[in-house]
Order: sequence, then structure tokens, then C-alpha cells
Amino acid sequence: MIAFLRRLASNRLAWGLLAASALFLELCALFFQHILGLHPCVMCVYERLATLGVLCAGLLGMIAPEKWYLRWSAMLLWGYSAFRGLQLALQHVDYQVNPSPFNVCSPYADFPSWAPLDQWIPWLFFPDGDCGEITWQFLSFSMPQWLVAIFAAYLLVFTVVAIGNLVKGRCCS
Repeated sequence: MIAFLRRLASNRLAWGLLAASALFLELCALFFQHILGLHPCVMCVYERLATLGVLCAGLLGMIAPEKWYLRWSAMLLWGYSAFRGLQLALQHVDYQVNPSPFNVCSPYADFPSWAPLDQWIPWLFFPDGDCGEITWQFLSFSMPQWLVAIFAAYLLVFTVVAIGNLVKGRCCS
């Protein structure tokens, strides 16, 4: 099993599947925004950014997964993005299930001054929706609730693959 997990992390196809899954999620978000007319809130924008982190990790891992430093850089980006995405999605769900005047998200994205993504790429990162509003559901789950499951799955797979690559201290072969 450990050998399988090591081979998996050194396989371009596995990294490509990770990137493809994140790209699919980004395209779904754009479909919901630009075709169905759903407005993204600031939490949606941050969750998109976390998904882009997973996408970038998959692309980075595809470059040369046999090189330990690229593989581990991609794995760390994947793990961090999945963890932050899960945190953001859980907070977003809290805004929806516990509405209160004191439990609301900011109407403005808080990007660093050196990278104002909401101004540079407004069609992707400009938030103009309400975090507490549930505008779409599938199987009675809202979008943030689905994102909790998706980011938890990303994090679970990352954890299994990372542990498999750390066992017996041979992380860099």
C-alpha cells in the first residue's frame, strides 16, 4: 500500500486528475455566476481562490512529479489550499445556518494591496452577493455545504498520500 501511495504521488496522471477536478469546480462556479446569474459573495470568492490553489498544485505536480522538491511543493500547496478551503466553507455554512446581524461576512474582498484580484479580474473575483443567502441547492445542500464535502475529500486524500510518502522517513526518493 505504501509503495502504491509513493507511485501515486510520482504519477503525472494523478496530478492531472487533481488539476482537472479543481478546474471542473472553477468552471462550475463560472457557469453558476455568468450563465445562471448567481452572484458570488466574498466567501465564494475566497473559496474560488482555495480551489485555484488546488488547481495550481495539480499543475505544479504534473511538471516533474518524480523530483521530490516539486512533488512536495505541490503537495504542500494542495494540503494548505484544501485546509483553508475547508475552513472557509465551514465559516460560510455558519453564515447560512446561523443568520444574525452579528454573524455576517464583509461585502468587500480583503486582498493584499499588491494583488487586488477583485480589481484585476473582476469577472472572477468581484464579490457582489450575500454570504447568508442560499440561492442554489442540490439534494437539499447549499453550495458551501457541498464545498465542505469537497474540501474535506481533498484534505483526506492529501493526508493519505502525504503519510504514505513520509512512512519510514524516505520522503525524498
